[in-house]
Amino acid sequence: MSATPIVSILQEQNVGRDVTVRGWVRTFRSRRFIALNDGSTIHNIQCVVDFEKTDESILKKITTGACIEVQGDLVKSQGAGQAVEVIAKNIIVHGESDPEKFPLQPKKHSLEFLREIAHLRPRTQTFGAVFRIRHYLSFAIHEYFHKRGFYNVHTPIITGSDAEGAGEMFRVTTMDAANPPKNEDGSINYREDFFEKEVNLTVSGQLEAELFALSLGKVYTFGPTFRAENSNTSRHLAEFWMIEPEVAFANLSDNMDLAEDFLRSIIRSAIANCADDLAFLSERLQNEEKQLPANERSAMSLMERLQFVADNGFRRVSYTEAIDILKNSKPNKKGKFQYPIENWGADLQSEHERFLVEKHFKCPVILFDYPANIKAFYMRLNEDGKTVRAMDVLFPGIGEIIGGSQREERFDVLRQKMADFNIPEEEMNWYLDTRRFGSCVHSGFGLGFERLVQFVTGMGNIRDVIPFPRTPGNCEF
Repeated sequence: MSATPIVSILQEQNVGRDVTVRGWVRTFRSRRFIALNDGSTIHNIQCVVDFEKTDESILKKITTGACIEVQGDLVKSQGAGQAVEVIAKNIIVHGESDPEKFPLQPKKHSLEFLREIAHLRPRTQTFGAVFRIRHYLSFAIHEYFHKRGFYNVHTPIITGSDAEGAGEMFRVTTMDAANPPKNEDGSINYREDFFEKEVNLTVSGQLEAELFALSLGKVYTFGPTFRAENSNTSRHLAEFWMIEPEVAFANLSDNMDLAEDFLRSIIRSAIANCADDLAFLSERLQNEEKQLPANERSAMSLMERLQFVADNGFRRVSYTEAIDILKNSKPNKKGKFQYPIENWGADLQSEHERFLVEKHFKCPVILFDYPANIKAFYMRLNEDGKTVRAMDVLFPGIGEIIGGSQREERFDVLRQKMADFNIPEEEMNWYLDTRRFGSCVHSGFGLGFERLVQFVTGMGNIRDVIPFPRTPGNCEF
């Protein structure tokens, strides 16, 4: 008999029939009650051992973490805590199980400990919930863009350009690290490398996506990106996933409309379709915050934060207005900010962004028209000559979640900005060609997928929302 997913059994509760369930043992109580989970839901199904039909040698193998198959009758549960249960007629134990060595015992484990056994953490309730939600968000994003006429473009992972001008990139090479070929002046001779030039892992698919937007109209990328930033904060990864839509004939206002509708739609979908997992994670977060001092607890529960975004329109505020608000705020005047705001031109930190969202406006915020010198070269220069048509979307609890801009479509202006940013024109001639031939107003933004998953699940560390985190000193699997 083929197995039935536990989620289907619990939803349908079609008692009086034979079922087969397969999964992993969460607990085994009184040598009779098995809590079995197959990953299809946060909930376990209880399987009740029939001692007359179960060999003692089988019972000895049923331990926490064991992989088993249970064939039996689905009946109404006689005990509390579940509506239905399986009366086992036959139990098959798959593989080996060593109860003395299995590290995931039925008790609370710290997230730090679980990161050390990342290959087993998906078997916990917390990470099962996180990664089911991650899957759903990924599906919902593709569905959102598909329904609105966007085309998905696969942009390069290996690239010869640096979209952000950050320089913190991972080099890709086949050369002998101990003895690379060199030029007469002692520099590395990249003409001898596989691509005959210096190449890196991409930090963004945006520039390549622009090429397709200026042909197909509306496109988006959804792929891995890499930053060689030596940071061990709870907000940074060396490998992460980015969603980057690009739209022809769209100005900054259109871009803000898209970002707001996109985020609210995706979060509403998560609320509607991930209810059980979100309820579990919300309760988990509330229990964790009970251990914190009152002044460190979140003002809103996880579900309240999600509903807060889903229900509230985003406030649009210029960078200049935001600086005035922050300069005159109580935290700034009383020295509460770690990074005091003194002058126009400051690069805003997470503490400033969260103040604007959570304390001042009390709704999601889109900041726009940033100083040109703190933003990337491709952003459209405003008529004042000192600001660019950039935007950042700010959320409660997390700060910036989206960054985007109207792109600089004017050939001469873009060429000058590249010179100002010391970007070699010969290496980016292909990008300039899109402005030489049939350019138009166009805009786009980037959303770090893990940042979205982190917001929706309420997980405090970004390493806990990606299956295999890559961080300084850590590249397992």
